[in-house]
Amino acid sequence: MVSTMSKACWSKDIEEDLVLLIKDWLRQTGRTQSELCQSLNLSSARMPTLIESLKKDFSSGGIPKIANKLCEVEELWRNDEGGETKTSLELTSTEQLDLLDEICEDLSKIKFND
Repeated sequence: MVSTMSKACWSKDIEEDLVLLIKDWLRQTGRTQSELCQSLNLSSARMPTLIESLKKDFSSGGIPKIANKLCEVEELWRNDEGGETKTSLELTSTEQLDLLDEICEDLSKIKFND
């Protein structure tokens, strides 16, 4: 399923699902869109800038690359809460799979053109 989705083309449905996923994730983690954009080193905290960044990741690695990037941000946030800042992030396969499963579940409702 993941290999099929990584070959999919960017669509408005994917974009809308990612926006919903990100907003829900930020609510659950108690973080803001501004904090997310800052963690991704984006020039603006606006949603279009965030989506453009994720769209670039999607074009070079599909949903798995987006999931990995969001896992890296979450790990960075966890480390910041402990007073540490790591320059290199190591993600467990469980953390990557949890986020990837959530994204795949949301995207399973989309019918991609072959």
